[in-house]
Amino acid sequence: MNGKDEIIQRLKENGCRITKQRKILIDIILENDCTSCKEIYYKASQEDKRIGLATVYRMINALEEIGAINRKNMYRVECGETGNNDDGCEIVLEDDTVLRMPKEKLDRIVQEGVRQSGYLNSGKKISKIIYHSGQI
Repeated sequence: MNGKDEIIQRLKENGCRITKQRKILIDIILENDCTSCKEIYYKASQEDKRIGLATVYRMINALEEIGAINRKNMYRVECGETGNNDDGCEIVLEDDTVLRMPKEKLDRIVQEGVRQSGYLNSGKKISKIIYHSGQI
């Protein structure tokens, strides 16, 4: 079961109907690092004009209730098992909150960061990222 399917299942178990609009919101939250409900709303309204800001707030509350997101962590989705994550990384915040990130998402973030920092010309792509163990 992938992250989206797991979230949908947990929402259903919590009594939430799964509508097309809610699926759009889940996709936006999973695929983007949104920092506010307004940012989620902006992206969602581009896909479906019927999605209102109240719908976004209700969805965020529902996701927070099932433990899929934590508002203080900028709406990063936490899904999957809580054990060792060999296909990604764990980021530990100052308050000991643990963020789990799949390898593919981490690679995209690094690629974009390298590009925005001026280390990568627009025509080139990173072919490999080698992560060394250790702590910052």
